[in-house]
Amino acid sequence: MQKNFELNQNYYTYINKDTVPLVFVHGVGLDRKMWDPQINYFKNYSTITYDLLGHGKTPYTKEKITMKDFTDQLINLIDYLKIDKINLIGFSIGSLIALNFAANYEDKLNSLILLATTYKRDEKQRQQVIDRVNLAKSGKSISRLALERWFTKKYLKKKPDIYEKFIKILSKKPNDQKNFIDAYELFANYQDDIDMVKKIKTNTLVMTGSLDPGSTPQMSKNLSNDLKNSLYVEINNGKHLCSIECADDVNINIKKFIENA
Repeated sequence: MQKNFELNQNYYTYINKDTVPLVFVHGVGLDRKMWDPQINYFKNYSTITYDLLGHGKTPYTKEKITMKDFTDQLINLIDYLKIDKINLIGFSIGSLIALNFAANYEDKLNSLILLATTYKRDEKQRQQVIDRVNLAKSGKSISRLALERWFTKKYLKKKPDIYEKFIKILSKKPNDQKNFIDAYELFANYQDDIDMVKKIKTNTLVMTGSLDPGSTPQMSKNLSNDLKNSLYVEINNGKHLCSIECADDVNINIKKFIENA
């Protein structure tokens, strides 16, 4: 049974199959539809996808967004649905939200899956993100640059529909653009809490694409090493959105992990 709801203007989709739900948290500038390959694959599982504050169909009206705003949004949704345990899957900033959620609500987690996470960025790596934020602030489009980081050229050439789909998602109305920039700025300036990470005990799968230029394999290895109970998996020939381009590999690894959690 599928339900679409607006909870305090937060838009989400809950497909209830009476299993421990898989909750998917998308990345900056995207929406819940980025997880379509996963929702189609996990059709026999309960799944929840939702639009982050200021993304998709979920509005946000405050001047600045914080990580606490995002974690509060998630716990409010889980509590509203009266769900005791979840398998939490985050992508990019969604992984950072998932880490902060785990640090505060670990009793809610059956497993934690972190895909394409930034961790222990050096100054050059951080500055590259800040530069892109500043480009967006200046009114210049960064959509095509984003797609080059997210997908291989070969894949985009073979899948022009995916290219057009994501260009459309990334083309924002003025208020949506402001929310995107605020969230992107939060992501760019996010400071890892290494002590927090080291206290997380939940069984965790850390994945990234072998060709991801922004959430590099080394970052994910460092994160996996700092977590208490972690498995690291590298998706061969995947870039940032390997959850789409390499969906089969990503889905198989998620399924194997949650079944053994």
